[in-house]
Amino acid sequence: MHRLSSLILTLLLGSLLAGCNTLPPSSAEKAAGRVYQRESFAAEETFSRLFDADVDTTCEAARRALLSQGYVISKAESGVVRGSKHFQPGGEVHVEIAFNVVCVGDGPKQQIATAYVSAQQDRYALKKSTQGASLGVSALGSISVPLSSSEDSLVKVASETIPAGEFYDRFFTLMQRMLRENTTEH
Repeated sequence: MHRLSSLILTLLLGSLLAGCNTLPPSSAEKAAGRVYQRESFAAEETFSRLFDADVDTTCEAARRALLSQGYVISKAESGVVRGSKHFQPGGEVHVEIAFNVVCVGDGPKQQIATAYVSAQQDRYALKKSTQGASLGVSALGSISVPLSSSEDSLVKVASETIPAGEFYDRFFTLMQRMLRENTTEH
């Protein structure tokens, strides 16, 4: 019986010590874990706009708006447009903005469409990694030789959906202008 009590006490003490070893989450981990709480689903924060045109015409206006600003279109199909643009605001910082536009018909005859737009901004930083070389010589063992090379690579350090606001308002205004220009051409 004494051995069983001793074993149970040892297990309990081990569990207690293991629980003490865990570190509390950092403030960054806490903030990342609660990001959904900032999601307001408010009507005034909209990623969409209603246009007086059918689905294909609305998405064509989105495609033209992106093209006019230097975006590279990766997908342009019925109801969907995707494009991206690269920026280099600093010597070792690279930013990419990727747009996703989905056009959905509204109304009884689908004569109007809603464009749902979201843009994601990815930020990359230049990371240098040095690599040393070691040389194995059978009689002497391993020798470290100070031959080093550095290799640069871009590493994603942040990614975020651009929040609704003036950025999207400017895009929707440009889309509206493209719609007007397209209808005056025909």
